[in-house]
Amino acid sequence: MTVTQTTAQDLFRSAYDNRYTWDAKFPGYTADITYKQDDQVFEGKVRVTADLKAEVSDVTDEAAQKAIHGQLWEIAIHRIRRTFEQTHGENTFSYGETKPDGGVEILVGGKNAGDRYEVKNNEVSLVHRQIHGVVVTIHTFSTQDTGEGYLSHTYDSIYHDPKTGEQKGGYSKFEDEYEKVGDYFILNRRLIVTETEGKVSQQEFTFSNFQLLA
Repeated sequence: MTVTQTTAQDLFRSAYDNRYTWDAKFPGYTADITYKQDDQVFEGKVRVTADLKAEVSDVTDEAAQKAIHGQLWEIAIHRIRRTFEQTHGENTFSYGETKPDGGVEILVGGKNAGDRYEVKNNEVSLVHRQIHGVVVTIHTFSTQDTGEGYLSHTYDSIYHDPKTGEQKGGYSKFEDEYEKVGDYFILNRRLIVTETEGKVSQQEFTFSNFQLLA
């Protein structure tokens, strides 16, 4: 499959469809959580329902509870199975540059004009999009092949002001690990190292004792 024979939309759609997602039968799950924020440690329980609502219990620290809930929401929103048309039906796609590493730039027009992606080895290796008034840029460095689509393993993220280009917040590097629970791959560890104005902080979320909901 060469770029000349394939439209930008087809190339991007193929990579989009290659992401690992949960099917409509996903029942939800419960798990134990250990959350480490630098030198603090919090433990509790989490529950994600079939309709991907997240709940955190047994964590009394409000900031820790909010951090855990935020990660559960992130995990769930990336596993929702939506068709390409549902997500990108109002967009158009054209080719940008081909990068030295073989990544192919996909430029977005239409509803989300100005967004761009890169596709490499049938995976989305770069996301650059405006969301909630900021521009987020995510580079994916390595992935896990589940046999049913890929999951990001190591990646980074940085936010900028869309008008001024000024950096917002810190620069974060992520490492995700998954385990198979029943028929589903579920995140069991996420390490986030964030550098903000020269200061480095570390968060680690470890999920264990998974039980799928009946």
